[in-house]
Formats: sequence, C-alpha cells, structure tokens
Amino acid sequence: MSDLILLGIVGAPHGVRGEVRIKTYTGDPLGIADYGPLTDSKGRSFEITDIRPAKEVVVARLKGVTTREAAEALNGTELFVPRDKLSADEDEDEFLHADLIGCHVAGPDGAVLGTVTGVENYGAGDLLDIKTPDGRFVLMPFTKAFAPRIDIATRRIEAEPPLGLFEPDDDKQ
Repeated sequence: MSDLILLGIVGAPHGVRGEVRIKTYTGDPLGIADYGPLTDSKGRSFEITDIRPAKEVVVARLKGVTTREAAEALNGTELFVPRDKLSADEDEDEFLHADLIGCHVAGPDGAVLGTVTGVENYGAGDLLDIKTPDGRFVLMPFTKAFAPRIDIATRRIEAEPPLGLFEPDDDKQ
C-alpha cells in the first residue's frame, strides 16, 4: 500500500438513503470526488456520485450504497487513491504528509533533532510529530518559520525550532 495515498475516512451514515459522512484530507474537501474511484485497504472500489459540504466533513453518495445499513457497514473505511493519480504540484511549499514521514530533522547547527513519525492537525495548523534520538516525541509547528528548508529528495528538513522545544524535561524523574 506504499503507492496509495489516504484521501479520506468514511464516518457515520447521513440519513436513511445510504449517504455517508467523509472526513477528507484533500486541500478542497469537495475535491475528493475529482480523483475517480477510490479504494480501501481490502481492494474494494468506491465511486462518489454526489457530494456536498457539511460542517467538518462532506456528505457523499457512493455508487451502490443505497441503505443506511450499507452506509453503517462502511464506517471507518479508509479511502485511498494511487499516488500516480495525484498531479505533480508546482508549489514547492506544499507536501504530501506521506512524503514528510521518515524525513530527518536537523537543527540550525546541523545536529539531528529527530525523525518525522507523523503529521498531526488538532485544528490550529499542521504539526510535525518528531521522534528524538533519545526516544521522546516532540510536536513542532509545520510552518515556514520553523521548517524553512525541506528537501524531500534527501529526506531532510532543516528546522529553526522554538527555543527549548527539543530540550529534555529535567522535571521528570
């Protein structure tokens, strides 16, 4: 599945006619419908036939899903698209989360601060989840100010982290 990119996760049903809520990871939430058929981890294919925005998610109708029970059965299903269906983005400041995971993070002095293990967003912007060499996990804001240079080809992020972010917590015994 390394050539598949997660675009969304099916949530609870919406209504009684088979519509589902989908949490999307696309820049434009409605854009998830533009990628054509999506697949799940079992290889099943899903085609979005209708989509509309709703608060934090989109509400979609999937081809062949016509009852609330069928929609409920899909709750939690991850929806993927092959990487080659994603257009090559010309903006050097935009990255797929999948491309950031595994990148080494280096401080201003070149010292390795850790490795990116995930990209999180709790509502205030993206955060890099970085595992330090001593095994701790640190969340660093993923902004141009804190990650000014990113080289996906060499799997390296040059960081200017906030003062003290990577310092060990001496209060813990």
